[in-house]
Amino acid sequence: MDMKAQISKITEEVSKNPNIKEQFDKEPVKVIEKILGVDLPDDIVMKIIDGVKAKMSIDGVTKAADALKGIFK
Repeated sequence: MDMKAQISKITEEVSKNPNIKEQFDKEPVKVIEKILGVDLPDDIVMKIIDGVKAKMSIDGVTKAADALKGIFK
């Protein structure tokens, strides 16, 4: 399993759909298994959850920095 690809796929789904994001915040394991369509071992799911949260945080910081750049131009 390509973890980076799966993390990107899940991050994209969670980011573009507020309902999925809300569900991810409450029950990340269910959301991941639903998006991927497979039941995964707990250690793999936890790594994916951590990866998705990290990627979403980085994407959020990047968007905020880009917005601030626009203010100062």
